[in-house]
Amino acid sequence: MSPPAGARAPRPGGASRVLGDFDPRAALERVRSSLPAVLQIVVAAGAAFAIAHFGLGHAIPVLAVTITISSLGFARDARPRRVLENAVGVVIGIALSEVLLLAVGKGVWQSGVVLLATLLVARFFSANSAFAVAAATQSMFVALLPDPAGGPFTRSLDGLVGGAIALVVTAIIPRDPVGLARADARRLFRELDASFAALVLALRHGDVRRADDALATLRATQPLLDDWAQTLDTAVSIARISPFLRGRLPALEREQRLLRYLDLATRNLRVVARRIDTSTGDGRRRGEIADLVASIARATSALGDSIEAIELIPVAQDALTAVARRLDPRAVLPGAPVGETVVVVMLRPLVIDLLMATGLDHEAARERLAPV
Repeated sequence: MSPPAGARAPRPGGASRVLGDFDPRAALERVRSSLPAVLQIVVAAGAAFAIAHFGLGHAIPVLAVTITISSLGFARDARPRRVLENAVGVVIGIALSEVLLLAVGKGVWQSGVVLLATLLVARFFSANSAFAVAAATQSMFVALLPDPAGGPFTRSLDGLVGGAIALVVTAIIPRDPVGLARADARRLFRELDASFAALVLALRHGDVRRADDALATLRATQPLLDDWAQTLDTAVSIARISPFLRGRLPALEREQRLLRYLDLATRNLRVVARRIDTSTGDGRRRGEIADLVASIARATSALGDSIEAIELIPVAQDALTAVARRLDPRAVLPGAPVGETVVVVMLRPLVIDLLMATGLDHEAARERLAPV
């Protein structure tokens, strides 16, 4: 049956495309991973409401609750400094708005003046654009909502309550920052494992498609490294003020060192993968180099496992040392032309970075390399 006159016919397959974009497993994982943040926000908002309402006698402490929620949020970066900066931003917006409204009153143009002043002041004090947006949003609450029964600056006091509760809850009820950092690390090491495996197959069989896959995977690892760095920085920041996480601080700081040198190693591995990608098109098999890359892959996997099992660090270090002592292109490929030995030479800085990730300094890592 044709649609009524003037009605727009549905697009064929439109509903299925919309439904096809929804992944139930990803949605459930998103909910599961957000549970710590959800519980933290609910507890903090309830505490802010209770303190402002029952403790200070404010009938409707809207700003105390909204500031608590906006200061915590769902951002990956949940460092106390970010929470404090956001809370300070909204309190400044509220206080400045109340001062201006006392001077110019309420109205359309007055709201514009308040918004203009709040944005300019916020931009002056912070380069963070979110700081200015948070301050401006709360200033409009002040300008547009009816005056509270408590008189001027009641809302500023609510803002202080909300910001303080958000900061305290960040320390007392952290949202599993260590678990988030570990999850980011596991995602990165899975990609590195896949890349190493593809490079080994490319070298053993002269398979340029495998080399292409490895290079594409490695080029996509930078966001994973960035995510891990951010969650790890958050975990360290919270552990420094949280009585419940302070004991994890040494392990987190070791993980920061691991990340720093693994980032350098990943960049070097991309260069190695690019070289392998350009040289495997000739169909030749390079089993000797494949053996070296496979050995580095096993050591890197042990390095990843050491995040949760520190006793594996010496295992990874010994495995990398064994590879380092073999990285002499004359011994690996005797009599081969320079073009063939380049990959072996390029593996040397990669192994140095990985050795430094195990805790060695640069000089000690270099000493483990085969002389050339």
